[in-house]
Amino acid sequence: MVIYVRGMRAGLLAGVALAAIAHPGVAVAQQAGQATQLDAIEVQGEGRGDSIGRNGSGVAPVQGYAPVATTTGSKTDTPIKLIPQSIGVVGSEQMDDLGAMKTDEALRYSAGVFAQPFGDDTDTNWFYIRGFDATQTGVYRDGMQLYNYAFGNFFTDPWLLERVEVLRGASAALYGGGNVGGIINYVSKRPLDYDFGEVEVGINNYPTAFAAFDINKVVPNGVVTKGDALPPVWKYRFTGKFEGGDGYSKREDGIRGVFQGAATYSPDAGTDFTVYANYQHVDQKHGGGDFLPYYGTVKRATSVDGTIDLGRISRRANFSDSDFDRYDRRQAMAGYEFNHDINDVWTVNSRARFAYADLKEAQIYPFGYGFQPRPSAGNTALSLIPFNHHTKSYSFTADNNVVGKFATGGLDHTLLIGLDYKFYEIDEVQSSFGSPYIDEKSKLHQAGLYVQDQIRFGGGWIATLNGRYDRMWLNGDYKPLPTDTGADVKLDKGRFSGRAGLGYEFANGVVPYVSIASVFNPLVQANNIQNAAFQTIGRTPFKPETGIQYEAGVKWAPTWFSGLFTASVFDLKKKNVVSGTTSPTSVQTQLGEVRSRGFEFEAQANLNENWKFIGAFTAYQLKILKDENPLMVGEQPFLVPEVIASAFLDYAFTTGAMKGLSLGGGVRYLGKSEATQPNTVKVPSATLFDVAARYEWDAYKVSLNVTNLFDKRYVSGCQGINVCSYGEARKALVRASYTW
Repeated sequence: MVIYVRGMRAGLLAGVALAAIAHPGVAVAQQAGQATQLDAIEVQGEGRGDSIGRNGSGVAPVQGYAPVATTTGSKTDTPIKLIPQSIGVVGSEQMDDLGAMKTDEALRYSAGVFAQPFGDDTDTNWFYIRGFDATQTGVYRDGMQLYNYAFGNFFTDPWLLERVEVLRGASAALYGGGNVGGIINYVSKRPLDYDFGEVEVGINNYPTAFAAFDINKVVPNGVVTKGDALPPVWKYRFTGKFEGGDGYSKREDGIRGVFQGAATYSPDAGTDFTVYANYQHVDQKHGGGDFLPYYGTVKRATSVDGTIDLGRISRRANFSDSDFDRYDRRQAMAGYEFNHDINDVWTVNSRARFAYADLKEAQIYPFGYGFQPRPSAGNTALSLIPFNHHTKSYSFTADNNVVGKFATGGLDHTLLIGLDYKFYEIDEVQSSFGSPYIDEKSKLHQAGLYVQDQIRFGGGWIATLNGRYDRMWLNGDYKPLPTDTGADVKLDKGRFSGRAGLGYEFANGVVPYVSIASVFNPLVQANNIQNAAFQTIGRTPFKPETGIQYEAGVKWAPTWFSGLFTASVFDLKKKNVVSGTTSPTSVQTQLGEVRSRGFEFEAQANLNENWKFIGAFTAYQLKILKDENPLMVGEQPFLVPEVIASAFLDYAFTTGAMKGLSLGGGVRYLGKSEATQPNTVKVPSATLFDVAARYEWDAYKVSLNVTNLFDKRYVSGCQGINVCSYGEARKALVRASYTW
């Protein structure tokens, strides 16, 4: 038996394949971040905005929908328009207006991002960026990677976040890895410089209800210098959320809770030290709507000869067994952030985080009509496969750097020099029909030295130069099983990556730019070598993914209203792509190469005190350039649509009898996608409508969000003829909050 874990879903798909050998009458698994002139590149926000760890404009709350600066894509607090890559930032206010209860929901209106490809999946945040899966290696929190492999993943609730940010395209020169198409960076809520509190309750139509709180407290020092109060000596912030109830599918229910605490010590105006920790527990039963056949979701379940017509599978159908089904997650994180101004030129920044997750999961999945994609005489019921696993994952990351701001001749520099370290361990046992088919403990160590220079010259030119060298060590230990001799894996690999960008800032806020960046993305995966009995007798570690990206674009931050507009074109190639199927008789290779090239446009604007707007358009061409199977060459990867568009407009009444009322509406378009590889059948496009309303008075607010207003029945995507997912049905969410 071989397991090919190309993702959490693919791990499941491959795992269940054992059932087809041990129980051939049932089914297989699913195929399945000296010059005073330098202030021009710096945006001061709340607090000091000149380093990555502070409540500066790069990590502070976004005002309305229009972000100004970010630390993602530079590791310094930099205006977004000056970073030579396409970047999107969704602040907490935008998340609130959209009614986003998961982080992937927060990015449904972001360019280049295909979120929720598997519909209403409550236990995982799914993202595809520029056509490539970012869920596994493309998720970061506060600029440090939350590496995921198979089911060894970390879940983040948006209630704990100040922002969700998207760096589109190659990121290795800064972060030493990450999804080739881009990364997601979660920016955590941290203590702020003023007292406030908020409590919120809500319920949706499933019904699932929640209660949440967010409390910030400061201890001022009472010292006043030159008319300005110094930062508080101590700041505290406590955030938590508890929710539970039924899900959309039959027999889907559960409870979950998360708590986060943080404290910041600022002994002087040039020093911050923050410690934080959070804990999450989830106990729920899965929903349905996933792992369903193409015939029965996209099209009616008819036999080849047309004599049988079973119609379509209900969106509420749940084929798991409530007595068997479980999802039990216990997760904790703890870390620190330290920032200190050594002098007027140099600042030192240090941060580290430990994360741990223990996940026990069991579910029964359908897989076609007795292995077949269409029903036939005597074979009209869906095959069902039991699957369970117990996975523990450990992550430790540390990032230490210095930032210097100085001038040499006519050049103004913001120089970043740093060293970071990542450790990830997964300890997992996956089983089907009570028989384990994998018992693995893998460890990935990686250290990287990086340099970045952001250079202002010639009145408006901005050059960004990055260089980084990484060394990674992989050790995979596998226990002997009836299907596995326990062959281990070792890999020691080094790689240089870089980025070069050039832009010009005009006085009207327009910044055209070009950039080139290389890709380096270590993998935990290994290729299984099998004998004639499908027993794994050896393993070959997969090399890191590599590639290169070319990008050109223009950004505009208007001077007469608050907004950010970005248009970009890109050409991105991903090499060392792991290809091959999840069939136990197939061997994976790294002959694969996939190209993504296209156009993106994104608008985020506070047009005036009444109107706010977000809009996005993405069109790209995805093509397989190399594969072990020659029939794949020239084909489009399945699941991901090549055209995505969205727009959302919000209007707030600020005068008159309707003062306090806000109304919003949005439209989302998902283009057609391929359902299989090679491409034989397609998933049709879908247009969805969302509405929002809220009313605020004094310290109170009530709101209503309805997504998929007209309850359109659609399939969000397929990963094979028997592996399709329904998109989320209509969901109405009512919330009420009180702030002080």
